Amino acid sequence: MRTRVVLDAPSNLGLRPPAPGTVPGCHKLAGALREQRVVRRLGALEGGVVVPPRYDLGDWQEGDGVFNAAAIARYTRVLADRVEGHVRAGEFPVVLGGDCSIQLGAALALRRIGRYGLAAIDGSADFRHPGNSDRIGAAGGEELALSTGRGQADLTDLEGLGPYLRDEDVRLFGMRDDDEDRAEMTELEITHATVGEIRERGPADIARAVVQTLEVPVLDGFWVHLDADVLDPSVMPAVDSPDDGGLFPDELAALLRPLVGSPRCVGLNVTIYDPDLDPDGTAGALLADLIVDAFDLAGADGAER
Repeated sequence: MRTRVVLDAPSNLGLRPPAPGTVPGCHKLAGALREQRVVRRLGALEGGVVVPPRYDLGDWQEGDGVFNAAAIARYTRVLADRVEGHVRAGEFPVVLGGDCSIQLGAALALRRIGRYGLAAIDGSADFRHPGNSDRIGAAGGEELALSTGRGQADLTDLEGLGPYLRDEDVRLFGMRDDDEDRAEMTELEITHATVGEIRERGPADIARAVVQTLEVPVLDGFWVHLDADVLDPSVMPAVDSPDDGGLFPDELAALLRPLVGSPRCVGLNVTIYDPDLDPDGTAGALLADLIVDAFDLAGADGAER
């Protein structure tokens, strides 16, 4: 079993303000999950924190591209340094976000090392880019497009390494059945499964089948991206864009276990949960339990590292 290391990446740079003059509260995710004792419960080492730049839209206006782009680029490099160090040391980083733009840090880190896949468990594809939208701005809804080379060069080609992910190395789980990005995902042959398809095939079965496609010689391993908005808002209302028709906890648990239990999985990041929207901490406790149980049960099944 590889050593787990919990690393905080409390960046909210990739989200729009929830209201004028405010900032997104997902930067408190890491602290809230630490209050649930995830470090101890995971048996993990302390990885510290990668402090993000200040959230500042400045004079950004619609049409200016991704806001906070320079700050996100700087943060991506610094976070990538930390993730790369842990992966090269044979450790398993568990990165607590933050919004989904932190996934760029993992993608860049792994691109420096070799060719890696991504298993993204997310309520949406986060695939907004200039080719399909005139509302570019929030990198937290665009990180998969950016990681696969779609978007402005100051984010898609850091260190001349873009794209960080190949389309054929991406697996998406948890899009809503009516997601408008499904057609483009299909056209690009990006493997994806909606909530309805996951239920039809069974979450554990579909996860095991996908793991087999990622445990192939052409890939050096894969990363897991978990966005809390994949859960139905009846159990996870504390996200910036709660959409009905999401997974329920037992379904997410069954999906997550085979992924983190694979010996080729090299790390996990958790994003979007907003403690400001969860005053009694119920949703945060659920999220912490799901993460811890995924690792515990993977180990109990003899599948983990």
